[in-house]
Amino acid sequence: MKKFLLAIALTIPSPSFAASGPFFSLNNTDFVVTVAFVLFVAVLLYLKVPSIITKMLDDRSKGIQSELDEARSLREEAQSLLASYERKQQEISEQSERIISNAKDEAAAAAEQAKKDISVSIERRIAAANDQISSAQAAAIREVRNKAITIAISAVEEVISSNIDSKQRSELIDSAVKEVEEKLH
Repeated sequence: MKKFLLAIALTIPSPSFAASGPFFSLNNTDFVVTVAFVLFVAVLLYLKVPSIITKMLDDRSKGIQSELDEARSLREEAQSLLASYERKQQEISEQSERIISNAKDEAAAAAEQAKKDISVSIERRIAAANDQISSAQAAAIREVRNKAITIAISAVEEVISSNIDSKQRSELIDSAVKEVEEKLH
């Protein structure tokens, strides 16, 4: 407070340099302005305006400090949320990589299984074709045998009919039929 009054006293220009005539006269405007100023300052001091202003500034400072603290807490909360979202993004990225890896592994396993299935199917078809070839071959052999037997029988009949009588013919035919039946079965 003393410093404030000293600062005011030093800033007041010396009225003796600016006025003509006696300084302590009400006709001297410099004196009247000086007195009014001193009275104004005295009233301000009496009404404790500097302490009110100081209190207002302190309150404003506290308000600003609380706003700064709130802003800091909001910033920290935002940073923690950001870190949380970054962790979640990282987890999701890792999970998607695992899913892709699993899908690739499953696709490779499915392709391998398909190759095995195709191989088994081809082997079955080859075996079925071999069976068909074997049965066709057996049928062709049977057919050739039957034709050969038929031709042999007709040739024997002709030979027998020309050289043998009917009784011997019957006996030869019966024995030939029995012999053919035994060989075929």
